[in-house]
Amino acid sequence: MAKRVLIVDDSGFFRRRIKEMLSADRGLEVVGEAADGRQAVEEAVRLKPDVITMDIEMPVLDGISAVREIMQRQPTPVLMFSSLTFEGARATLDALEAGAVDFLPKRFSDISSNAETARKQLQDRVRTVARGARPSPAGPRARPASAPPETGAPARRETTAPARRAPAGPAVRDLDLVVIGASTGGPVALQRVLAALPAGFPLPILLVQHMPANFTTAFAQRVDSMSRLNVREAADGDALVAGTALLAPGGMHMGVRRRGGNLAVYTVEPREGEFYKPSVDVALREATRACGGRVLGVILTGMGADGCEGARELKRQKGYIWSQDEATSVIYGMPGAVARAGLTDRELPVSEIGEALARLS
Repeated sequence: MAKRVLIVDDSGFFRRRIKEMLSADRGLEVVGEAADGRQAVEEAVRLKPDVITMDIEMPVLDGISAVREIMQRQPTPVLMFSSLTFEGARATLDALEAGAVDFLPKRFSDISSNAETARKQLQDRVRTVARGARPSPAGPRARPASAPPETGAPARRETTAPARRAPAGPAVRDLDLVVIGASTGGPVALQRVLAALPAGFPLPILLVQHMPANFTTAFAQRVDSMSRLNVREAADGDALVAGTALLAPGGMHMGVRRRGGNLAVYTVEPREGEFYKPSVDVALREATRACGGRVLGVILTGMGADGCEGARELKRQKGYIWSQDEATSVIYGMPGAVARAGLTDRELPVSEIGEALARLS
């Protein structure tokens, strides 16, 4: 059965183009359109679509407010469209916190000059979001200013691969570095994990989130404001020190090297055709080369399988892998890949990952 899609955009041109691209996929059916956020809420309640594509800047009611109301009245997976600007990035992060599942950059040039690529990317993302997303039935909840929002997925007990159970986790003395990778649903998940860590966390952290280059600066600033750690976008040559989390810049891979006994990051230009930029696989592989098995990799929610091959290399060096469980993952692609491959030492709800890291001793 085709997935039913509601298109929301105040631009008639974009609504037509999105409809044309989605209608070319037999697995998708456009069942309605809306030109503002208020109409979007009404149509979501009336049509009960499987997925909604949502613009951000609209009259009457903006996209972020519309997402909040939809999550309260008719929880539905929402894919946001946003501009590639600093303000566009901040608005997109607000939408993700409000309950949206994922986002796509809104590029007029791509739709005009790279129509086939844009069409396939949109179709793939809408199908994935409709199939695997878990929107919050309650919408955003009030929270302390220092704490990130809930993901909205139901709490579930810890599930651990039987053959690789490691309840206590590695000791700090066994580790040089923590590498955390995420994609779809990752911005909120990362905020929750890092907010649980103390200011004196004894290890450096490398963060890899699939994001365009224009988004990572705003995201690093947001996570820093919600965490007791020092969180910032990484620059070439930055030292990896305890209590600091460095976010790989969008559009670049991140490597790790030793410099006089200390760890530092460096950027790596992606090769032509590489899909994930930054890549969790690359970060884990480079961390393993620099630190051997003295690395803890944490794979959070996201589509695809980025991180699985890097985790495999790390496990060959007797390193450690934790992953987010299916119940709390927006998309169980990346954590599911490492779990199915038998690479996961611990599989945890997102609410317990930060607590487990904080308990490392």
